[in-house]
Parts: sequence; structure tokens; C-alpha cells
Amino acid sequence: MSAGWVAGAVRAKALVARYPGADGAREIAASPTLDDGLRRLTATPYARYARTSTDLPGAQMAVSATLLWHLRVLAGWLPPGGARLLVPLAAGFEIANVVTRLPAPDGRRTDVPEPYRLGALETAWRSLERADTPPQVRAALAASPWGDPGDDTPWALVTGMRMAAARRTAVAVPAARRWAQGCAVLLTARERFVHRRSLPEPVRRDAARLLGERAAAAATYDEFRAALPTAARWALVDVEEPDGLWRAEARWWRTVQVDGMALLREGRYGPGVVVGAVAVLSVDAWRVRAALESAARGGRPREVFDALA
Repeated sequence: MSAGWVAGAVRAKALVARYPGADGAREIAASPTLDDGLRRLTATPYARYARTSTDLPGAQMAVSATLLWHLRVLAGWLPPGGARLLVPLAAGFEIANVVTRLPAPDGRRTDVPEPYRLGALETAWRSLERADTPPQVRAALAASPWGDPGDDTPWALVTGMRMAAARRTAVAVPAARRWAQGCAVLLTARERFVHRRSLPEPVRRDAARLLGERAAAAATYDEFRAALPTAARWALVDVEEPDGLWRAEARWWRTVQVDGMALLREGRYGPGVVVGAVAVLSVDAWRVRAALESAARGGRPREVFDALA
């Protein structure tokens, strides 16, 4: 194993050790106000970005920005070319940047927050940042590794990016293929059987690559569950109706946590340890964002948060 991978793996484990974990998130969630919850962040790595936050969206974005910063730091410790392993795992930040630039459902644009700074973890943000209209966003995506989402409505653009992120992760990060398949299951089920929307053809093709043609073409939720490949069925175990998908999402995060910890415990210092660290850090950020929402609601943890914490 190269010195670069050893250094990256050591750094990854050190980052994980500093984060608050489930116990710290539970304390934040029990805070009676958002201000109290934010004060509990001062002793965590999230303090750097969260110290100026005054509302829940800003605080949650600060948590995500902390995660991204540490992924960029981690990428810098990897050997030449190693950062490519993290690019698909950080795709959600580029998707979030695009979402802020698209019109809201009522056709208006709200105030656009500062985009996440992706550095070496970007896929095509420099091109997407210059796109001023949905058709221009579609053209930039089509000319990049994201691929053509199949339409230029805001929904199609974002759905196409999310499914493409799952496809790219499954191909580029073998250790994360299970999570990518789970993402594809949840995205397909939610769009098809909750929102009753047909997937644009490029998105459907990506779903078929990850879940098989039968699942991608299923006409009902029951048919979809039955057609899933064995490796992806875990995502919907005991979720017999589409309105239970929130439980499937909690299970997905729990699975990423468990699998990530298993990768961190690997005896060899290498890519698996780094991927495991990214997984555990991502779960921690998700958990802290949920905990801050609980604090903002008066310290009443949501059921979905309790299912993971």
C-alpha cells in the first residue's frame, strides 16, 4: 500500500474520531432551542462554519459545509488520482448548488445562497455555474459526466442528477455500490409511486443499470419490490406501502453507518478505509442536521432521527 493511501487512511480515522457521533447528536436534539443546540456544536468540528448561524437553514448548511471541507482535506491527503474516488461520493453538494439556481415550483427564484465550494471534488460545477436557465443547465449536464437528464424541467434536472450520482458511485466506488443501489431504489420508488411521475428515459436507463430492467419498468409498487435484484431488496424490507418510504430512508442511513464502520475497521490502510470514513462522516452530518431541527422544534426528536441515533 502506498504511503499516500496510508496517510489518507490515518487522516480519515482521525477525522471520524473528532465528530460528535450518535450520543452528541442526541444531546443536540434534546436542546430546548436552536441556540442551545448551536452552543453544543462549539466543541465539535462543526463550530468553524456554524458559529455565525442564526437560523435553522443556515445552521444545517454550515453542518454540510463542514463535511465538504473535511472531504476536501481528506482528498488532499490521498495519492495522485485518489481524489477521483471521492468525487461521486461528494456529488450531493454539486446537486445542491444546482438546486439553488433553478426556479422554484411557482416559477420564481429565491435568494441564492453561496454555493458550496467543491474544489477538486467538482464534476462540472464551473460549467453549471455559468448556466442561467434550465435549458442551459441541461446542456451543461449533457456535456459532462452527469449525462443528459432527458428534459429541462427543474424536476427532471435534479432527478437526473440524483440517479446519475447513484450510477457513477456504483461504477467508480465498488465499496459503495450497495448504497448506490439503495439510493436508486428510494429515488425510483418515491418518484414513480408517491409522486406518480414517469422517469425521463435517461433516468430510467440508469435505474435499469442499477436495479434491472424489470424493476425499472414495474407498473406498481408491489411489482417494483418483487422485481428488485437480491442485492437491493434490503432497501424496502418491511416497507409494504409507498407512504412508508421514510422508514426506508432511515434504514438506508443506518446501513451506510454500519457498512462504513465495518470498512473503517479493515486491517489494511487503503481506499476502503477512506470510503468508510466518508460514509460515517456523511451520516454524522445528516444526524446533526436532524438534531438541529429537533432543537428548533423545542427538543422533541423526530421518529426518523430516533431510528438512526
